[in-house]
Amino acid sequence: MGPLEGIKVIEIAGIGPGPFCAMMLADMGANVIRVDRAQNVQGGDPAHPPADLLNRGRRSVGVDLKTPEGVEVVLSLVDTADALIEGFRPGVADRLGIGPDDCLARNPRLVYGRMTGWGQDGPYAQAAGHDINYIALAGALDPIGRRGEAPVPPLNLVGDFGGGGMLLAFGVACGIVEAQRSLRGQVIDAAMVDGAASLMTMTHAFRAMGIWDDERGTNMLDTGAHFYDVYETADGAYVSIGSIEPQFYAELLRLTGLEGEDLPWQHDKAHWPELKERLAAVFRTKTRDEWCQIMEGTDVCFAPVLTIPEATHHPHNVARGTFVDVAGITQPGPAPRFSRTSAEITSPPPHAGQHTDEILMGAGFEAEQIAKLRETGAVA
Repeated sequence: MGPLEGIKVIEIAGIGPGPFCAMMLADMGANVIRVDRAQNVQGGDPAHPPADLLNRGRRSVGVDLKTPEGVEVVLSLVDTADALIEGFRPGVADRLGIGPDDCLARNPRLVYGRMTGWGQDGPYAQAAGHDINYIALAGALDPIGRRGEAPVPPLNLVGDFGGGGMLLAFGVACGIVEAQRSLRGQVIDAAMVDGAASLMTMTHAFRAMGIWDDERGTNMLDTGAHFYDVYETADGAYVSIGSIEPQFYAELLRLTGLEGEDLPWQHDKAHWPELKERLAAVFRTKTRDEWCQIMEGTDVCFAPVLTIPEATHHPHNVARGTFVDVAGITQPGPAPRFSRTSAEITSPPPHAGQHTDEILMGAGFEAEQIAKLRETGAVA
């Protein structure tokens, strides 16, 4: 039983951060009901689930939110829910009739989670955007990259997932805890631009301390330092080095054979470029596997740079069960770990609308009511 066992969450289907939030809550044991659009319901064999892993661990009901009957279905589900999450542009859910006022009127203890890029207000609130735009405005994109080169988008990890879905899940969990004390719900305004900015807190601290240069690729953690970077090996693969502390740096010099050389002080930034060239030359003398034999398990702060398939088979990840196989697809398992209330993936992703009848019956709808909703197209 996961730590959120007994918690019921309604997820209005979306893309990216919303489903990731719902996945995290479902992994932790919450009963998450995904409300898919009726027009997306196309059937499908439950024995062959979809591959969209972000939708794992929950049931799906197909609803047409543009019909009054469909809206009433969602509000009926809200009656007994602890939380609802949606990812529409500001105002859309309200116009549909499932906004915070509508839902809290039905269930005053509901935690209503809203996931957007720009937030519910502000000059950009109604503009379209994606991860790259949100992290750009937050100041999180500009520092990522090498000196003299353009910023490098870090996949969509910082906005969509780290600053978006993960912080929404945190907000929803906090809201549920508070509602259990106050018996009152509230609205969670989770904006990816805010979340990405929050992830930059340490960098802001470094600037305030005077130890961060705004020129990209010139600092300790942004590929400026020779002791915190990736290096190509003889076979065209890469290894990562993070030897920040002096004792770890000493180990790096020992295992690379540079210990006896007359080298500049580790933190003399003026010499970082030449020291980086020196280390690069050394790492090109051996293959990645050879460097693993030398450095794995030491205090160099070392790891091979693995491809996605390689990561799933690395002995450390295998030992911890970091990746799991569900319905024939290898995927990251639930995180973090709990000592007593273990989290787990309860089911593969559902087909849209796969559990419509089951969910509606569980919400108190009679068979005749469900049949009528089908006839009108309110559910599918």
